[in-house]
Amino acid sequence: MNLMWLIRAKRWAHRPPSTKRIKLVFGVVLACLVLVGVEKFIGVPEWMQLDTSKRSGLRR
Repeated sequence: MNLMWLIRAKRWAHRPPSTKRIKLVFGVVLACLVLVGVEKFIGVPEWMQLDTSKRSGLRR
């Protein structure tokens, strides 16, 4: 195990994060999960999808 992770764990044990920070982290994770669920079950709008059928103007 890396020594820096042990130092970080020691700091967390002595000064745990505040309730606001824990709520913020869970809120961000929840928002990400909601977005993934909406994308999976409802889909994404056409303007957000990649258009791979058209070729770009660059030729090789």
